Amino acid sequence: MMAPTNLTHFIEEDKLSQECKELILSLPREKGWSTRYIYLFQGFWCQEMEIQAIITFQKHFQAKDSDVIVATIPKSGTTWLKALTFAIVNRHRFTTSISHPLLTSNPHELVPFLEYTVYGDAPNNQVPDLSNMAEPRLFGTHIPYPSLAMSIKESNSKIIYICRNPLDTFVSTWIFLNKIKPKHLPDFGLEEAFDMYCKGIIGFGPTWNQMLGYWNESLARPSKVLFLKYEDLKKDVEINVKRIAEFLGCPFTEEEESIGMIESIIKLCSFENMKELEANKSGTFGRNFERKYLFRKAETGDWVNYLSPKMAEKLSQIMEQKLSGSGLSF
Repeated sequence: MMAPTNLTHFIEEDKLSQECKELILSLPREKGWSTRYIYLFQGFWCQEMEIQAIITFQKHFQAKDSDVIVATIPKSGTTWLKALTFAIVNRHRFTTSISHPLLTSNPHELVPFLEYTVYGDAPNNQVPDLSNMAEPRLFGTHIPYPSLAMSIKESNSKIIYICRNPLDTFVSTWIFLNKIKPKHLPDFGLEEAFDMYCKGIIGFGPTWNQMLGYWNESLARPSKVLFLKYEDLKKDVEINVKRIAEFLGCPFTEEEESIGMIESIIKLCSFENMKELEANKSGTFGRNFERKYLFRKAETGDWVNYLSPKMAEKLSQIMEQKLSGSGLSF
């Protein structure tokens, strides 16, 4: 009888095009965090199905000038930033009353991932028709900047990017992937995961390269890329909500501020509020990830409960070296 691990692998493999199967055979690979293997594709690590979706996305996605792309490192505030962006952009269509979509839909459904929902879920690898989407269209992605579709880079579409202290990002990623991994696979040990992370072997990593791609572009084209840090967003949500609105060309008016619209958006999108919504407590999204796993602690500095001082020092030194001279630091 075929082992469950191999069975899962072959089920996934059956969904791949012949072109993708041949490409994957030529790529460097390492043990995956929640899958059998992870592959080095266009300078970053990802899974087989992600590679196929990204290739389709790069070939076919036609950006519009009004598009907004929420780009993130996994486990760095993605769900929160998607919710805030959706609420800011659509504040004239939906009030923060009982009818707001964020009260009944998960942010990942309202701001779909390009590499998962949009191109990853297309049946028989068909190119999805996006022509009927309401504008401005909102999309999410973990794809590094150099591998974004050329139409995004060449259009006047906007990119909002967020990253987080890698110490917290690592811990959050490790916990999350152990929750969503196939049940027949053993838990992924902290030390082994940490060693791989420090080598850059993590989904859509190396982390430092992913950060630098968006950071450098935000310096070169500040009207194109808004670069945020999770810690800054936590420290002063109001200032950063205003920054996002101004960046997207829809700043809050004095009247909107006077009636408390910013505070209403912040409350609607808060971790405390969203965690308790039924839309975020049950059911699945994307590739059958349970929604409840998206909301854990939303704290900064939680890494101290998991990493030894020696581990923290090692990763901090790696990040300092990799980001040296860039102006980006944590």
